[in-house]
Amino acid sequence: VGRGSIYNRSLFTRVWIPDPDEVWKAAEITKDYKEGDPILHLKLEDETPLEYPISPKNNPLPFLRNPDILVGENDLTALSYLHEPAVLHNLKVRFLESNHIYTYCGIVLVAINPYEQLQIYGEEVINAYTGQNMGDMDPHIFAVAEEAYKQMARDERNQSIIVSGESGAGKTVSAKYAMRFFATVGGSANDTNVEEKVLASSPIMEAIGNAKTTRNDNSSRFGKYIQICFSRHYHIIGANMRTYLLEKSRVVFQAEDERNYHIFYQLCASSSLPEFKDLGLTSAEDFTYTSLGENIFIEGVNDAEDLIKTREAFTLLGIKDNNQSSIFKIIASILHLGNVEICSERDGESCHISGNDPHLKHFCRLLGVELQQMEHWLCHRKLVTASETYVKNMSCKQAANARDALAKHIYARMFDWIVEHINVALHTSSKQHSFIGVLDIYGFEQFCINYANEKLQQQFNSHVFKLEQEEYMKEQIPWTLIDFYDNQPCIDLIEAKLGILDLLDEECKVPKGTDQNWAQKLYKQHSSSAHFQKPRMSNTSFIIIHFADKVEYQCEGFLEKNRDTVYEEQINILKASQFQLVADLFHEKEDGPAQKSSRVNVRSAKSVPKAPNKEHRKTVGHQFRNSLHLLMETLNATTPHYVRCIKPNDYKEAFSFDSRRAVQQLRACGVLETIRISAAGYPSRWTYPDFFNRYRVLMKKSDMTVADKKLVCKNLLETLIKEPDMFQFGKTKIFFRAGQVAYLEKLRADKFRAACIKIQKTVRGWLQRVRYRKIRKSAITIQRYGRGYLARRYAEYLRLTRAAIICQKQYRMVRDRRAYLRVRQAVITIQAYTRGMYTRRIYWEFLLHHKAMIIQKTVRGWLQRKKFRRARDAAIIIQCAFRRMRAKRQLKQLKIEARSAEHLKKLNTGMENKIVQLQRKMDEQTKEYKSQTEQLLLANTTLGTEVNKLQKELEHVRSQQGDGNQITSLQDELERLRAELREAYAQRKRLEEEHNSEKLGLTQRVEELERENSLLKSEKEEMNQRILQHSKNEESSVSQKEASLQSELDDERQRYQNLLKEFSRLEQRYENLKEEVSLTKFHPGHRRNPSNQSSLESDSNYPSVSTSEVGDTEDSIQLVEEMGVEKAAMDISLFMKLQKRVRELEQERKRLQMNVDKMEELVKHKVTQETADLTYNNLKRQELETENKKLKNDLNELRKTIAERASQNSSSNELQDSYNLLLSQLKSANEELDARKEEVLILRTQIVSTQESNNMPELNNSKEPIDKEEAVKAYHGLCESKNKTQDWGYLNEDGELGLAYQGLKQVARLLEAQLQSQSRQHKDELEALHTQIELLKGDIEKKQEILNYTMSLSPEAQVEYSIQQEITRLTNDNLDLKELVEKLEKNERKLKKQLRIYMKKVQELEALQATTAQVSKAKPELSRQVTVQRKEKEFEGMLEYCKEDEALLVKTLITDIRPSTVSATVPCLPAYILFMCIRHADYINDDQKVEALLTSTINAIKKVLKKNNDDFEMTSFWLANTSRLLHCLKQYSGDEVFMTQNTPKQNEHCLKNFDLAEYRQVLSDLSIQIYQQLIKVAEGIIQPMIVSAMLESESIPSLAGVKPMGYRNRSSSMDNDGSGPSSYTLQALIRQVGQFHGIMCDHGLDPEIIGQVVRQLFHCINAITLNNLLLRKDVCSWSTGMQLRYNTSQMEEWLRGNNLYHSKAAATLEPIIQAAQLLQVKKKTSQDAEAICSLCTALTTQQIVKILNLYTPLNEFEERVTVSFIRNIQNRLQDRNDPPQLLVDTKQTFPVLFPYTPSALSLETLHIPASLSLDFLSRV
Repeated sequence: VGRGSIYNRSLFTRVWIPDPDEVWKAAEITKDYKEGDPILHLKLEDETPLEYPISPKNNPLPFLRNPDILVGENDLTALSYLHEPAVLHNLKVRFLESNHIYTYCGIVLVAINPYEQLQIYGEEVINAYTGQNMGDMDPHIFAVAEEAYKQMARDERNQSIIVSGESGAGKTVSAKYAMRFFATVGGSANDTNVEEKVLASSPIMEAIGNAKTTRNDNSSRFGKYIQICFSRHYHIIGANMRTYLLEKSRVVFQAEDERNYHIFYQLCASSSLPEFKDLGLTSAEDFTYTSLGENIFIEGVNDAEDLIKTREAFTLLGIKDNNQSSIFKIIASILHLGNVEICSERDGESCHISGNDPHLKHFCRLLGVELQQMEHWLCHRKLVTASETYVKNMSCKQAANARDALAKHIYARMFDWIVEHINVALHTSSKQHSFIGVLDIYGFEQFCINYANEKLQQQFNSHVFKLEQEEYMKEQIPWTLIDFYDNQPCIDLIEAKLGILDLLDEECKVPKGTDQNWAQKLYKQHSSSAHFQKPRMSNTSFIIIHFADKVEYQCEGFLEKNRDTVYEEQINILKASQFQLVADLFHEKEDGPAQKSSRVNVRSAKSVPKAPNKEHRKTVGHQFRNSLHLLMETLNATTPHYVRCIKPNDYKEAFSFDSRRAVQQLRACGVLETIRISAAGYPSRWTYPDFFNRYRVLMKKSDMTVADKKLVCKNLLETLIKEPDMFQFGKTKIFFRAGQVAYLEKLRADKFRAACIKIQKTVRGWLQRVRYRKIRKSAITIQRYGRGYLARRYAEYLRLTRAAIICQKQYRMVRDRRAYLRVRQAVITIQAYTRGMYTRRIYWEFLLHHKAMIIQKTVRGWLQRKKFRRARDAAIIIQCAFRRMRAKRQLKQLKIEARSAEHLKKLNTGMENKIVQLQRKMDEQTKEYKSQTEQLLLANTTLGTEVNKLQKELEHVRSQQGDGNQITSLQDELERLRAELREAYAQRKRLEEEHNSEKLGLTQRVEELERENSLLKSEKEEMNQRILQHSKNEESSVSQKEASLQSELDDERQRYQNLLKEFSRLEQRYENLKEEVSLTKFHPGHRRNPSNQSSLESDSNYPSVSTSEVGDTEDSIQLVEEMGVEKAAMDISLFMKLQKRVRELEQERKRLQMNVDKMEELVKHKVTQETADLTYNNLKRQELETENKKLKNDLNELRKTIAERASQNSSSNELQDSYNLLLSQLKSANEELDARKEEVLILRTQIVSTQESNNMPELNNSKEPIDKEEAVKAYHGLCESKNKTQDWGYLNEDGELGLAYQGLKQVARLLEAQLQSQSRQHKDELEALHTQIELLKGDIEKKQEILNYTMSLSPEAQVEYSIQQEITRLTNDNLDLKELVEKLEKNERKLKKQLRIYMKKVQELEALQATTAQVSKAKPELSRQVTVQRKEKEFEGMLEYCKEDEALLVKTLITDIRPSTVSATVPCLPAYILFMCIRHADYINDDQKVEALLTSTINAIKKVLKKNNDDFEMTSFWLANTSRLLHCLKQYSGDEVFMTQNTPKQNEHCLKNFDLAEYRQVLSDLSIQIYQQLIKVAEGIIQPMIVSAMLESESIPSLAGVKPMGYRNRSSSMDNDGSGPSSYTLQALIRQVGQFHGIMCDHGLDPEIIGQVVRQLFHCINAITLNNLLLRKDVCSWSTGMQLRYNTSQMEEWLRGNNLYHSKAAATLEPIIQAAQLLQVKKKTSQDAEAICSLCTALTTQQIVKILNLYTPLNEFEERVTVSFIRNIQNRLQDRNDPPQLLVDTKQTFPVLFPYTPSALSLETLHIPASLSLDFLSRV
């Protein structure tokens, strides 16, 4: 491999050359090589020149090196050149530089033992690899285990994991971690703890089967094949273990620096324990079997602690304490047996044991056998012949061998017994569906293991060949036969007829067979075999040419080990032991059919013997051959997975790599054979899209226009590679020969290099052009300045010349001008004098003419004015005469009209009607109203006489002709009115003075109180300063204690929630068992018919408002409807009534405006004392709102009625106009009221928000605050605030200062309460005075208007106007009387109604008392009385149901309800309804009903959540309802702590009889369980999306690059023939999280809980993303860092958009953000290292180093992170106290806290939709 036809040894080509020390050494060609040259000129990495000889036969051309971009790949098959040096170098670089111990090599996982504990096997790593494809993550034993688990589930085929390697390579640990993965992923579904038992078998088997060797401190000295059985749902249901050839010789012999099995040393280390006193054990150095290795300790291992783990594992597997004690006795007896001293006799042919040997006594005591018999048969043996039986003495050596054989046999039997009981404990009675086997077979007896090696290597080669063939067939590639090594001849040499094992068994059967005879038979039989050789210098050894290498075996001891002889007499003694366990160990098993097993393809580890009494005589070779055949049958029936463990050095040094030892193991374990098979065909394989993305830079622009990428790739390859055999096109992939990818990479690099050169050329040209432009610009600038200087000199010369000329010109001009000006001045002077003389003459002439015209104008004007006055006087006289005549006519007409009564009757029509009506009503009233009627009639009579009197006076006045008298009367009237005005002004001034004096007094009083308050405040501030100064020294300790208490609280909350989670799991288990035992039956209760009485209840949400004004308005409307519009319009009383109502509404609007202004002022100042005023104004505002709403409705109805009827009858335009005016006034008043209502609502919202922000409890809503009550409440508030603010015990020892301060605070609070009450009283008085002043002002203004209007009228009109005013006054008085009568009538009706109610209540009470004697008579009466009573009740927010309907209620509200059913109603409606039912049960004091309802509710919620355990919407819905029900139980519990934010109405709804604190705790626990289920469901939904969205999707297109991929990426366990696995984008992930958020908000979940859910989900996103980043080399690149930073910014933007950025969710993304920044920053210099250390504060040192090790350049132009830079980072971060684990715990849950959030909803306002079908509930 690497020496193909394209081999081009040009200059600077890098190659590998052999080296005796390092196996392979890197070099570089310094001179072009031509074919046929005998020497290749090279240069080593240390710049040493070398001439490398070339010989086609002995020394071929060296191997080519791969590009640096491919070095360190996860899969060796991704290398372009596949050969031994490339594999070795890649493993070395990954192991030493990146500390990666796992590497893929095709289907093989190569694991290098690091000899150091690595933090890569935790549960979080298992979770990271679960569900992932094998090539997606970095190589790991968990990836192999996941692949086996996935293929078992997908193909329904059993799997096997074959772990191989030398002793000390880490096979046992790898197998253990694989089993741990299966136990974690495939945990049992029914809590039988099978997975724990499977893991518990490991410490037991390590204790009895592992030992320290020179190569490994925990070497397995037996082979095992563990089958983990799975159910149909792929949960672990059991396991089975097969063992192979325990190394029994280690029990009696250990080489130097080795140990016996661990269990012996564990017992000796624990010999001081009371339960082990009777074992007679001491230190391990005192026993022969444990001290042969001369070192009984292992560094870092505590044998006593390991024994505790072993005993715990025994207990977990169900081995009882007495059996454990028996096992320990047997182990101790083996140690004592080894110390039994055998003494030789003098003859040397016999021996004896001292009868007082303490170890023999201990041995017999511990095993329960007879001392004399054991002493005898340890030194003697029985010989049986055909004729007789006799006893023969044994020599000391023979006796010692027999003793050792007995010890080995006892230990082997005990080992088998323990394995058998482990299998019994792991056995399952349920049906097995499939299994996964883990094989750990290497590392013990040499010949047998090499025999097993050959069998496994044959199976491995055939499997690799088969996979390659399947891949070619799948891709429809022409199949060419690949020659691979077949080791069947070597296997036949060992196991065939007359093979080595057959000859060995035959020699064992010969009575006097020897090892030499067996060796001679081997030479004779197999000398012609190609795989068998005889050593030249030895006749007692032989050589077998195995797959890995030649191995020489010494024949000495083969027969003895194969026979495994134990004397039957000794076994019989043990059979007769008084201990049952010891006797059972050696009793033979009866013949019979093998027990049927439910496991698939599982057979007994030991073949069933035909002669039970001779089982111990069966040869070891025969047993192993049968076991191996069974194992191979099992493996062939499964899909194998291979793990090859490599031992990097023989010194157990951490991360030390010996290339020679590694190459030996790579050759032996078949890794290089895998590469050879793969390289013989087409090892490099690319999918079409990946090839297109990687090599599209080699394409032309015309090729890119073709839509079919497959055709584009074919055209490109045919252009680039001329030899068609170097590549093949499959269905989905392109197959390349070895070296072709490197060739394509070279072309790609050349293309990039050419592009770089072009870019450099362009940049350099641009730089030179810039430099040229700069020089040219400088030259031009110099020239410009030079030319400017010359030009300036020339300009100066021209300027001087021109100046001289100008000077000459100016001088000449001045001289000539002066002469000219003298002449001109003389001429002008002469002309001036002459013209002046002529002008004066003309002036005097004009002056005379002007005076004449003035005289004429004056005379003519006087004449014209005289003529005008004469004409005007004549016209006035004519007009006066005409007007007098017309006035006389009008006066005559008025006199005639005044004499007739029709006019007065027309004016008084409405009043007379009203009087008639009042008379009729007064007649119907009692005698007490007669006096009022008489007064009314008298007033009417007086009015008539006064009208007549006024008419007479008017006639008398008109009859008088004197103008002077009329003017005098008018002046008198004016003087009278002025006097009245002055009197009104004086009265106003007097009122203002009184108001000012009162205001001044109140102001002074307020100032005094303020001074007192300021004094108290100053004293309080002084006291606060003293307290703060005194407690200054203790603040640090208090804060620390608070922090520690807070942390303890969080820890306790976390522990409590974990316990709650465990409780829920156990409860789930209990439910499962309960369902299995019996099925519960539902007995539907009797459904009560809906009560007819419930319809009589009041559904009003507001208290009814009944005032006299509203009643009057209603009466007016009714009267208008009865009388009609025309009559109503003629009714002056009704008209005045409506006008009065309009005025009242206007006053009400002003009052509302004043209240609103006050409320706004109170909100602006935010004073603490304003709480009571706010409460008072709130109540007042609510009443006004209620009244205004009622008035608004009345006015709307009145307006509509009047408008309709008035529009129908248009007979009188004057009435129509007046009513239109009235309606417009009503409309304006209505609009004004609406505006004020909106302002009140806005103000209410501001008040509520202010109260919430200040956390101020609402005061009791009372219109008149009571000082004493407020003071008492303030005092209690002070007492309660002690627990909320600070522990005053910290201030000093006696607490005197704290008590004094508290007392001062109480006094200050009392004074403040009194001051508030007084200030409120003064404010009320001021408001009353202001109101009076406003009324007086209004009256004065009205009077002023009347006076002004009266003065503007004529005398006759004044009289008429005064009459109208008087009539209006009388009408108003009549209306007041009418209103008084109507109020009295209403009060009378109300009292009568109350009297009837009280009478009925008395009757009900009497009927209730009579029910004891006469039940039948009382029932109908009681029913009738209750019906009548409910009409008077208001809805109190309670729902009544019958106990029989409880099941129906739970079924309707919980079991059958869907969130969509109540989506359009109030959030958490079921919780409110349930609480209203609980309230009624509490109201009627029915404790059984409360308990039953709460219990049924909780159980029903649990069942619903269990049924919908994967439905996020349902879980969120019930989390919201459960928490709301919990809040309702707190809010209405009556505890003052929960009532601070309640309204008075809500306080009235508190529970009266029961304390449900225990149920609150149960609901709190249930809420935590639902929250945990919600998190689990949400995480389960988003987990498959996270890696694809955060790491794999291209949020920034064309940023990611593609690298060559290996076999694991090519042949994943997932079927990619179709569209491939679904991939998710970042937008899909954000959309899913947004959907979660929307669902929770729609369900009314508390915002704090929503924030905690989002924080938990973001932690999951961060943990999974970071864990995958730490376990995937392919995503650790600069482009991925850019993508990841963009993705996290999008997540943060989503948080900001939903107001969740401050919910601690953004902080959970900090590690992944820093990881992205780490991928992007420079990683070269020490300054970069310092920047990285300061940047990555949220990442641990291990994570930073891991990312730097994984950092992979996507092309050759990007540099790798050097090892020195990583070491620098480690040195800088070594002082950090980071946790040891590498990955983030994805299962970590933050402790959830449910804050108390009371509801502002009043229960009486709740509306229950009819769709819920809750007709059986009655509103109470």
